[in-house]
Amino acid sequence: MKRTDYKKMKKKTSKSRLAIKVGLLMAFTSLLVVSAYALSLQQKAEQAVDRAYEAVPETPKSELRGEVKIEPAKDNVSILLIGVDDSEARQMNNSGSRSDALLVATFNPEEKSVKLLSIPRDSYVYIPKVGYKDKITHAHAFGGTHASIEAVEEMLDIPLDYYVKMNFNAFIEVVDALGGVEVEVPYDRLEKDENDKNAIQLKKGLQVLDGRHTLALARTRKLDSDIERGKRQQMILQAIIKEMVSVKSITKYGDVIEAVGDNMKTDMTFKEMTSFWEYAKGGTPKIDTLSLQGYDDWSTGVYYYKLNENDLQNVQQILKSHLGLIPDSSTLTDSNSNTIGTVDETAEGSSDFTN
Repeated sequence: MKRTDYKKMKKKTSKSRLAIKVGLLMAFTSLLVVSAYALSLQQKAEQAVDRAYEAVPETPKSELRGEVKIEPAKDNVSILLIGVDDSEARQMNNSGSRSDALLVATFNPEEKSVKLLSIPRDSYVYIPKVGYKDKITHAHAFGGTHASIEAVEEMLDIPLDYYVKMNFNAFIEVVDALGGVEVEVPYDRLEKDENDKNAIQLKKGLQVLDGRHTLALARTRKLDSDIERGKRQQMILQAIIKEMVSVKSITKYGDVIEAVGDNMKTDMTFKEMTSFWEYAKGGTPKIDTLSLQGYDDWSTGVYYYKLNENDLQNVQQILKSHLGLIPDSSTLTDSNSNTIGTVDETAEGSSDFTN
């Protein structure tokens, strides 16, 4: 080999080695940046959950659970989702914050499935806090989170292991932090905003809505019913979950954590909350929605939604079975149940709230 050829080869080899070193350095630097970002997110999330943590002293873990210690990643568990209107107008009226959205979610890790029940806000049920029947939305005004938990447990005859309570601001800011959500709007309508002013114009069709428009869609019911509103809330929650588990939303988690801030309360620890991410592995989990059948009642001069007892018992059995409290009752079906999500290994992403 000629000396000049050897020099060229040596020079080329040196360049190749340099490129490899630079590539490895860039990869290592990127790994450090990602790790630092992940650590920063975790610390930010832990701080946010610490601020949001609020156990309800007068509400011990449900007696329906006995002495069993629950671990969300391993056991079937339930969560009560509460959306509240604690606006200035509500506070000025001194009427107390009502639960404008009540949803119960049960989780089954073996099936990797979720049952999601929307409870009509005007459902006429027994409220233990006051010792008589009334609209379930009033329970929160009577006794806050504790009264809502008691009323829902009484109605469904299942233990509620955890609760998550969010106000309008948290709902709006979470949707905005995700860059909006894609949902089907059923009709054109001028709807109230978070301050109860007619300022939100909804447009019929498939839309990507920001937080304020999504909240207005969750609240509207004037052109249909509480049942339909419950279905819209389930649809919106599904859209949020789909966006949260998508790959393209990873960089938005910091904004979501900031959005939750002081607008959320829960009795879940950070470890318990993060364990639910097991359900998101591989894409959106299978989510079956349930609704409660009933009829409109004006017999007292006040509107109530009277629940159909047979249907209520049917829903109770479905939820108990999903929680593993009774043998499988897969033969039972809710007349308005609907699967709104399935595990999708290729997925890249793509509350009632009135008086």
